[in-house]
Amino acid sequence: MLKYAPQLINLFATLILLLSFAMISQRRIVSLINLFMIQGAALVAASFLLGYVAKQPDLYVSGWLTLVLKVIFIPWMLHRLIRQLNVRWDVETLFNIPTTMLVGIALVIFAFSLALPVSRLSDSIAGGSLGIALACVFLSFMMMITRSKAVPQVIGFLSMENGLIFAATTVTNGMPMIVEFGIALDVLVGVLILGVFMFQIREKFDSLDIHHLEALKED
Repeated sequence: MLKYAPQLINLFATLILLLSFAMISQRRIVSLINLFMIQGAALVAASFLLGYVAKQPDLYVSGWLTLVLKVIFIPWMLHRLIRQLNVRWDVETLFNIPTTMLVGIALVIFAFSLALPVSRLSDSIAGGSLGIALACVFLSFMMMITRSKAVPQVIGFLSMENGLIFAATTVTNGMPMIVEFGIALDVLVGVLILGVFMFQIREKFDSLDIHHLEALKED
């Protein structure tokens, strides 16, 4: 198991990156939530594996937190939310899919060049995956700024948090546990607040397009 651990971690890292690409090109909100759930599962697997190899019990707790929040509770809550709001339509993007993918590739190249010096200084078994983690953060941020609907932006924020956790895991073998619990609580509260926020947008404008919020400036 220890012999193939670096290859397995790189496999999970590659899967997380591919899922990030799939998310920025996905137009269906239901499929977007499912992709986010699979990405969370890949992050859980990477955390458990790295915890076993590095003998870090904190990574097991981090993995269980991610499993409960990102794989089970938040996807279930988002599916329930879109059923209540009836927002199963295609996601509108500011750019077409080919342009989005080309920009994504450029962001991945930039992320790898930016992470290379830090990866060389890391003594973690997964230090070489920092570039992938940083690329996931950039891709998720791009998804947030190129989508006009509230739900995909929420998923982009959650996916970006996945990338940040994976970056901390690969470079330092995990964050202090108090930080893990603090981030988990912040994410949970943030999603609940955003859920209420989306209901308020839908009630006032009968749409989840955040561009309608510009009308509030004129009121």
